[in-house]
Amino acid sequence: MTERQQAVRQTAGPQLVVDLNADLGESFGAWRLGDDKALLGIVTSANIACGFHAGDPLTIRRACAGAVARGVAIGAQVSYRDLAGFGRRPMRLPADELAAEVLYQIAALDGVARAEGGRVRYVKPHGALYNQVVTDPEQAAAIASATVSYDPTLPLLTLPGSALAVAAADLRLPVITEAFADRAYRDDGSLVPRGNPGAVLTDPAAVIARAVSVVVHGTVETVSGAALEVSARSVCVHGDTPGAVQLAAAVRTALDKAGVALAPFA
Repeated sequence: MTERQQAVRQTAGPQLVVDLNADLGESFGAWRLGDDKALLGIVTSANIACGFHAGDPLTIRRACAGAVARGVAIGAQVSYRDLAGFGRRPMRLPADELAAEVLYQIAALDGVARAEGGRVRYVKPHGALYNQVVTDPEQAAAIASATVSYDPTLPLLTLPGSALAVAAADLRLPVITEAFADRAYRDDGSLVPRGNPGAVLTDPAAVIARAVSVVVHGTVETVSGAALEVSARSVCVHGDTPGAVQLAAAVRTALDKAGVALAPFA
């Protein structure tokens, strides 16, 4: 068994086990985005918006209630304060301000989740913040410090080898690595920026092939055609990708056929 397979292996047996996550709770008032109810019947972990990039209180509460009812793990999807830009515009915040805003978001979502009989089980940055903390040690440290101050047992979900993974490890926070079934990769393991052509994959065959390759073979094909080694305990399908429900269902079916079990990591 390879080192990558050991990373996704269930300790009780030889079968590969992986988590399937998606973004939920991103509607806002009259603006509807994604199909939370349908996705909750497919994924094993839900990255729920905390109100800074998307999600009004009722939407967030319904997403938490639905996750609890389905046995889906709840994650706090923290972001820059950017409702107008859906959290996808790069920003520069002082580290103490970013840490306070991340702490605020985790605490708010956890309060709602607990009111519905659940709790926040992990933290994942969203959008521009996610990309920033792949390479920015200062911003990464701010997220890690906010998380550890709230709950030092909360895992952080991030790309393998990211600055956030390093910052989390420095504070002895659990780190869960993830891969993206519907995003293009560069040779250095980072994601192709969304503004670039081909950055988001929408063809079901391509998304399925990517997910199976990542989990079973531990590789992902980059935009240059190179086979990049990856180790991921969780696979993400974005909730706002066109045809997200169908893509997530197809990925789950393909992984099942490949002999992979799906279960939350947290």
